This record gives sequence, C-alpha cells and structure tokens, in this order.
Amino acid sequence: MTRKVLLLPGDGIGPEIIAQAARLLEACQKAGLDIDVDEAPVGGSAFDAHGEPLPAATLEKARAADAVLLGAVGGPQWDALEDRSRRPEQGLLGLRKHLGLFGNLRPALLYPQLAEASSLKPELVSGLDIMIVRELTGGIYFGQPRGIEARDGQRLGYNTYVYTEAEIERIGRVAFAMAQKRGKKLCSVDKANVLEVTMLWREVMERLAPEYPDVELSHMYVDNAAMQLVRAPKQFDVVVTGNMFGDILSDAAAMLTGSIGMLPSASLNESGQGMYEPCHGSAPDIAGKNMANPLAMMLSVAMMLRYSLDENAMAKRIEAAVGSVLDDGLRTADIAADSAEAVGTDAMGDAVLEAFSRRLA
Repeated sequence: MTRKVLLLPGDGIGPEIIAQAARLLEACQKAGLDIDVDEAPVGGSAFDAHGEPLPAATLEKARAADAVLLGAVGGPQWDALEDRSRRPEQGLLGLRKHLGLFGNLRPALLYPQLAEASSLKPELVSGLDIMIVRELTGGIYFGQPRGIEARDGQRLGYNTYVYTEAEIERIGRVAFAMAQKRGKKLCSVDKANVLEVTMLWREVMERLAPEYPDVELSHMYVDNAAMQLVRAPKQFDVVVTGNMFGDILSDAAAMLTGSIGMLPSASLNESGQGMYEPCHGSAPDIAGKNMANPLAMMLSVAMMLRYSLDENAMAKRIEAAVGSVLDDGLRTADIAADSAEAVGTDAMGDAVLEAFSRRLA
C-alpha cells in the first residue's frame, strides 16, 4: 500500500533543507519505496499567505499522512505579532496537539569523523550514542491555569506543572521499549526531591519496571543529569523525562556531538504516525545563502523510514551514506574545522545522494 508523506518546508532555512529531503525521497522511490509525497505551508510563510500559521488544509493533509517531514518555523519578521496565536511557532505546537504527538525521540549520536568538533575532549564523547525520550504534550508548557495578572499592586506570572499517571505511563512504555532495543539501560530524570508531580513520575516508572525485566532502570535529578551530560555523557543509553526537562537536556546533549545541525528528531503518536524534523531552528541569518547543513534533515528522513514506515534497511542506507560523505572529508560551515573549506547545502546534498545511489547499486 502506498504510504503518504507530507513535506512542510516552513521558514528560514526550512525550504532549503526540505528540498534536499525531497531529492532523497525521490532516490528512495527509484529504489522501490512506495510513497506519495505532498507539500503544504506552515509557520510564518503560512501566516503570510493564509493569515494563520497552521491552515486548515495543512492540518487535514497532516492528519491523512503516514509521516510528516518539517523543515523549521519562525523568524524575526514575525516576532512583533501581538496575537501570539498567529506566530509561526503556534503552527508547530498545533501540529503536535492535533496529531497527538506525545513522544519525542532526540538522539545525540556522535559520528566518529566529528569527534574533534565537540566542545568536550574526544575521549569523553567518542562513541557517544544517547537517545532522549521527551514527553511532548504535557507538563508545565501546557498546564492550566497559567497567565500574567495583577495582584497586590504588582504583576505576577504563573504556570502549572501537571502530569497524569496515564501520560507518564504512556511515555514510560515508549522509553522502556526503546531501551530494550538498545543498551537495556534507562535513566528517568526528575526532580522528585522537590516537585510532587515528579514524585508521581518516579512512582509510575518504578511501577512499570517489572514489566521490562531486561532493562536496568535508574533515576537522576535533573540538575545532576545536566552535570553528568558534560562530565561523563557515555554513561547514558536511553533517558526519559518530562517536557521542560527534556527540552533543556536534549539541546545540551545535542551540542556534545559538535553541531546541532547533525541531529534529527522524531515526534510520535500512539498509532505510529510521526513528525520528523531537525533539532536546529530556522537559522534566518543564513537562509537563502546555500550555507545550511542538510544532514539533520536527511537523517530525519532515515528516522521516518525506521519508525513510521518500517523501512529499516533503507534507513540504514541513508545513515551509511552520510557516514561515507563524512569519511570523504566533506563539511558544511557548522562542522568544518577552521582550516577546512566548507561546502554548501546543495553540494552536501549531492554528495549524500551519490553515496546513497552507490550503496543501492
């Protein structure tokens, strides 16, 4: 059966890197992948064209797709919008909400060719391979009540940090299953010494553990986890945590690999439908300059093939093609050494496609 893939270019460098993903999908189709590819607007570009960051037609196409590939959203030209519901980021949040994308997979994988690009010593990060599983639709980002109001003659801002047992159990099962497929170690990150909601988080994780006897469960406070990521990051295999902690820790882990421009991500719902996107943002300062690193976007295609389309062999071919290109010494500006000449977005895309084709020959 033909699977449907929706491309959402978005803003900034989004269209440039999505163009490379589209070329890669064409190569996969020639190699036998049965997919139908469509495209729709989202974010600031959608607001400019349709007056809203997530048009109804885009959401309808996303709901009908087996998988969604997103470039990036946002840019300074939309920061002055007074109506926050019309800002580009609301398009992304709306997709997460309406598609029920509760489970965010953020790998921090260091390619051995880029060990020198990390801000840590090579011996600390060589062989690094962490998977952070972040709960994406609950926690303090979405809890109610929230707001800013006047009390006792001054303004007061407040947010509510809330998780239900069902939400914690749902993301916990994703993380335990991921650990079973990897190194069989799961670290649950919380702040159970201070926050009641994470006391419940820890209780639920402990309750799930006997169902996964082959997985070693440990717990760590979030402040210690942040310290351990830069002290001894290879101690981690799979990390599971809530929305806010995961947001912070996954970006910290990303920089251990040398560049956030190398890292893909996946956001999954309970049916296996997923939205796949690079971990980096829209980088408006380099948009249109053929400078963006397309590798995180192309590796997001590999994650999509693996987790939503069950095409693991083709996903491995893409990952091997990226490794081959790095072996050949090609680097975009974000991962190039000071003395190395950087290649542009298109040239890097060309190289990956060539390596991918060689591996299919």
